[in-house]
Formats: sequence, C-alpha cells, structure tokens
Amino acid sequence: MDGRTLPTSKSIKNPNAPQGVPINVSGISSQQKKEEAVVPVLSGVSTQQMKDVDVVTNVFSISGLGVDEKAMALVIPTLVKWNREEKESFRKDTKIFDKELLFERLNEGHLEQLEYEFLRFMRVVVLWTMHPWERDARLIKDALSRNDPKSYNVVIEIACTRKSEEFLGVRRAYHSLFGCSIEEDIYPEATLEKKEEDPGYQARTFDRKLLLALVSTYRYEGRMVHEDIAKSEAETLHTAIKNRNLVEKSAAETHRTAIEMRNLVEEEEVVRILSTRSEHHLKSVFKHYSDKFLSGKTIDEDVVGPPSLKQTVQCLSAPQTYFSKVLDAALKPYANENAKEGLVRVIATRADVDIGKITDEYRNEYGVSLAQKIEQIAKGNFKDFLLTMLARGQSS
Repeated sequence: MDGRTLPTSKSIKNPNAPQGVPINVSGISSQQKKEEAVVPVLSGVSTQQMKDVDVVTNVFSISGLGVDEKAMALVIPTLVKWNREEKESFRKDTKIFDKELLFERLNEGHLEQLEYEFLRFMRVVVLWTMHPWERDARLIKDALSRNDPKSYNVVIEIACTRKSEEFLGVRRAYHSLFGCSIEEDIYPEATLEKKEEDPGYQARTFDRKLLLALVSTYRYEGRMVHEDIAKSEAETLHTAIKNRNLVEKSAAETHRTAIEMRNLVEEEEVVRILSTRSEHHLKSVFKHYSDKFLSGKTIDEDVVGPPSLKQTVQCLSAPQTYFSKVLDAALKPYANENAKEGLVRVIATRADVDIGKITDEYRNEYGVSLAQKIEQIAKGNFKDFLLTMLARGQSS
C-alpha cells in the first residue's frame, strides 16, 4: 500500500461518470451494504486490496463459530504492511470499535468473543488428543470452578455416560491434576455454611447432593436385573416426581418459590436410585415407569424441577437424545458461550463412542443433518475438523 489513509466513503467515484454516481466495488447490493458493518475502503487502490480489507472486517464481525484461516492467510501480506494511519482509519470506520475521546476502543464483549473464536479450533484439537481421563477431569474442574448451576450439566453428563472403570480413572486423574477429589470441589469449604437468607441455597444444596452421589458411585455393569425391585423403584420415582410437579404447580399458584416448598418432596430415594443402579436396572425402571404411568412417553418428559434432575434422567435414560439437545443448543444463532462449548465437548468426547447414533437422533429430532448444520455455522479449520470427526464416527 502507498501509505494513504482510509476514507470513510463506501465507494470510489469514477471521474468519467456523472457527478454523484458511485461505482459498486464490492459486488454486493446497496441493501446488503446497509445491513453489514461499515467496511473501510482505500482510495485509489486495487479491487484486490479492498477485498483484503473486506476479509479483515468480516473476521472482526464474528459470524458463526471459528474463523476462516484460509481467507485470513490470503490477506496477511497486506495486513502486516498497514501503517499507523491505515490502522487508525480501519478502527474509525469499523463499528465494533467504540469511538472514545482519546482512542478507538475495541468493544469489550467483542474482544472476548474474538478470543473465543480464534481459540475454538485449538480447544477441540487439545480435547481430542488428551487422555480421556485427563480430558474429563479438566472438563469437570472447569464446570465446578464457575460455581454456576448452569454448568453442572457437564459433571452430570460425564458421571452418567462413562463406564465405571472409565470414571474411576477420571477421579484418579482429578486427584493427580488438582490435588483434591471431585467431591471436595462439589462441596468447597466456603459453601458449607448454610445461608438462610439466600433463596437459591436449597436448590444448590439439592444439586450438590445429586452431584456428590453421581461422582462417588461405582455402578454394577452386569446384566442382572431384579424386576420386582425395578417395579418398586419405578413407583418410588413416580411418587417423588409427581410430588415435585405438584410443588411446582402450587408454587406458581401461591406465588411462592418451589425452593421454599421443596422440603415437601422426598429426595433421598430419588438420588439413591439414580446414582447407584446399573444401566440395565435403570432401563427396566424407566420402562416400568413409562408403561404404567405415561402411556408410552419417556420418563424425562415427566420430570419438572431442577435442571440437574432432568439432565440426570436424560443422560441415564436416553443419552443420545440428551447429546443431540446439547448440540442443538450449541448451534442456535444466539447461543451463549456456555452452550457453544457443548459442540466441542460432545464431538470430542463421543466421536469414538456413539457419535453415529447421536447424529441419527439429531436428524430425527430436528429434520436436518448435524453435518449440514455445522457446515452452515462453523468456519475454517474448526469446521473441517468437526466434519472430519463426524465422518470418522459414522464410518466406525
């Protein structure tokens, strides 16, 4: 580039054209231009150079997941040659910079999201190459460190969908990596003091009781099932879930929180059944529940209450359905970062397990293939890696 500054106009005037008639140099309609962020244009430079500026601006615009590294690579020779005036003009003419008195400041939320997008490909590669025990231990640690019940699903997901020996390995890895047990991080010392004035305390206490039971168990993995016990426990679950649903309804009608009334519900038996019974035993329990009380519907459709309880039932009764819901939430246009992380987590952890069944369930549930959805949303190396993982899982 010749060092000249970037003008604020969106077009270059043709000296031979009638006064005031611009030449469309971007190849898009004026309506499209109105809908996009302001793209700086270099006066007197080539169309290719202007396209380079377009690419940089599109990277900064953050649409979709990941970044288009191939497009970026094409403009690096131009980008690194920008002088101070050209960079300043770019900042002034790009809407993601806040125009302050002293300098053009990149919007804080936009900066955070840019960092996420540039790191997204690295994160999925690292998770994929880690030993499964370390990977799951780090995922659990990250979820618990947030101290946010909305992240507890990661702990539930791992505890409920790994084999007993696999999860024992995760617990050992957690000890080695962090110098404490998962149980200690679920009940950190600072949370042991009951805070009566906190309306969310009882809900978090129930969440922690359930998490503690799930991560402490070593489930039997044989096929033996005592049908009489399974029928009895189906009755126990139904009574508890019915009571909880009544609590939620009563809370809504009396304008009281369900948390205030939750002591009416017997939770210990629910936690015991969900945390200790084997996969085959629980399948029998859920089948008896569905046949007797739901006329063919699934048990997770009947659960109302804390998300942790519903997520546990989903993971134990229909894991592929649970994972397809996580993926759908991650691929929604306005998903938050917590939801978006589910895309990386599910594909990296299930590619060698049941990703084929998960993609089948996703298509049945949402009417589009998971690969098509990723093709629409993701970009660059991140997209290519995810699609390769899906194809690998389908062929295995």
